[in-house]
Parts: sequence; structure tokens; C-alpha cells
Amino acid sequence: MTAIAQTRDRWRMGVEARALMLLTAALLSFGLAVLYSASAIVAVQADLSSTHYLLRQVTGLGVGAIAFAAAAKMDAERWNKWAWPLMTGTILMLLIIVLPFTVSIAPRINGSRRFLFGASIQPSEIGKLAVIVWTSMLLVKKGDQMRRLTKGLLPFLVVIGVLDLLVVLEPDLSVAIMYTLVAGIVLFSGGVRIGHFVVLGMVGIPVLWHEMERLQYVLLRMVTFLDPGTPAPATKYQLWQSLIAVGSGGFFGRGFGEGRQSLGFVPFGYNDFIGSNIGEEWGFLGLMLLTLAFAVYAWLGFRIARSARSPFLQLVAIGLTVTVVTTAFLHIGVVVGLLPTTGLTLPFISYGRSNLVLSLFMTGMLVNIGSTKERVHGVAATDPLAAPAW
Repeated sequence: MTAIAQTRDRWRMGVEARALMLLTAALLSFGLAVLYSASAIVAVQADLSSTHYLLRQVTGLGVGAIAFAAAAKMDAERWNKWAWPLMTGTILMLLIIVLPFTVSIAPRINGSRRFLFGASIQPSEIGKLAVIVWTSMLLVKKGDQMRRLTKGLLPFLVVIGVLDLLVVLEPDLSVAIMYTLVAGIVLFSGGVRIGHFVVLGMVGIPVLWHEMERLQYVLLRMVTFLDPGTPAPATKYQLWQSLIAVGSGGFFGRGFGEGRQSLGFVPFGYNDFIGSNIGEEWGFLGLMLLTLAFAVYAWLGFRIARSARSPFLQLVAIGLTVTVVTTAFLHIGVVVGLLPTTGLTLPFISYGRSNLVLSLFMTGMLVNIGSTKERVHGVAATDPLAAPAW
């Protein structure tokens, strides 16, 4: 067998990986249509072309497609060696953002400093990948030491705590919570004792509450969620308009392009609250099908994780799946009033090129993990140079 034929046989795409690609393509197509409907009038009101946000998203999609292809072809096992450089680089970028003398390259946008070089790079998005890869790497490396709190779990608390602190200073508490949630799920999947999580929860909840008291906007969001009639109108306006949009959509929706909230009533209706546009124009049925689509994404991701060829890749696949799907479910929960406002975008659909590129890159990694299982189960028995089975 020639080298080309061997390479082809070793990189066969599994059924789950193929299905994941088709599902992602469907979400992207739907997302572009929804984005245009949600942003066209807002763009015109700002003296921009009606396709302004759509075209910018398409450029992000082009970069994301390249990132997806690269991640799908590159052996995901290599990330084991790149975990520390990725984590270190992320911490350095987040540090640059919050330093007082770097405003020229990390400007304040809508009250927060979250981007480098205008709105080109959002390091907190890269941080999601860093948390997944680094946590998975160190968890596998420590092995049985993870049964002990000090030697096992303490390093994770320190590094993830540094990330959380830096994004809170932006401020972006929702991303800090996301980092902690994803790391916790990966650690739990790796066999960390439940008792350790209980202890950390008892310590962490007072700290979280202290941060919520310090960040007034977080407290206002919580009060709005618990009692929408109490706070000032400015703090409840976005949620109210979202609920009006979702409620007016009924079961089948008003129809594509017929939403009234896209006139600009919902702030950031093409980004943080794009789910409200889906609820108005596509109705309860649209939101239900969207929720089902991300549930299928989760099912495929976890099947890929179960078939991964190494413990490291299993944990990475779990982390990637949880990150994409949890973000989507939190977004949908916010726009229908089931959760407090978080500011998390809807993967593959909301406007935002950093998140779009990252979501496609992580999906490409999942496709690679789902494709390489053929390399172990199909080739290892006959090829002594193939990777050993786990």
C-alpha cells in the first residue's frame, strides 16, 4: 500500500463527524438569514448598508471555514503539547486588555474592554479553548493525584482563578462563570471527587456573591430577573422587549423578515439577543427546533468523545461539546426569561466574528477526533506503525 493510500485509510470520517458537519452547515445557513433579518434595519438607521453586518459576518465565516478545515485535518492529539503555550498566551492577552496604559490597542466598547486592536481579537473567546485543552492535559498528566485536593485540584484553581479574575476586570462575569463551569465539567468527567466540588462550592459561592455586589450591573440583572417590576426601566428594557418579541411570535411566528422588534426595540438584537428575533419571526416552533438542533450537536459530540482514541481526546471532546451547547442553551434561556441576562451569544448565529471563528474551529477539532477513531480501530491491527489502541 502506498503512503498516500495509507494516509487516506487512516483518516476516515466517522458517521458522527459527517453528521456534525451537516448540522453545523445548517446552523450557519440559518444564522446568516436570521442575522440579516435582525440587523438590516438597525444598520440602515445607523447610516450603513442594510447588508453591513451580514457582509462582516460572511468575512468571519470565511476565516472560520479555514480554521475549521485546519482543525479537522490537524491531529488533535498535538494540542496536548500546546496546552501550556495556549494558556500562557491567553493570560498575557487578557492582561494586556485590563492594563490602564493599553487603552489605545484595547479600547472600551459599550462600557467594557474585551477586544484587542479595535474589535479584531477577543482573547476571552480564545480563553474558552485554552481552558478545555489545558484542563484536559493536566488532568490526564496528574492521573491518580487528582484524588487529593491539594496536589490534584489546587493548580486548576489557581490558573482558572487567574483567568476568571482577568475577565471579571474587563468586566465580563458571564465568561468567568463559563470558564469555571466548563473546567468543572471536564474535571468531573475525569474522575475528580464530588466532595471536592462541594467544598469548593461552599467557598466559591460567597466569593461570587461578593463580586456580584461589586459589579452593580450584575446585581441589577439579577434583580430584574427575580422581580422585573422593581428596577429602573433601563435595566429591564432589554428583557421586556425580548419577551414581547417571543410572545408576539406565537407558535409559528410572524414570518421571516416580518419581526417588529428588529426595528431596533431590542438592544443588540442581532447579537446578545438574536434569539428574540428567532422567537418572533419563527415562533415557538423555531426556538424548539433550534434547541433540538443543539441537543443533537451535544449527542454527536458526546458520541465522538466516547469513541476517542485517548483519554486526553475524550476530555477535550467533552469540553468542546459542553462549551458550544451550554452557550447556546444559556442564550435561549435568557431571551425567553428563564435565566438572568448573561450577554452570551448564540453559536453560529449571533453576530460576532471571534465567536464564530472559535465555534467553527472547535467543531473542526471535534470532527478530527471523530475521524481518527478509524485510525485506531481499523489500522492498528495491521500496521505496526499505527498509534496504539487505548
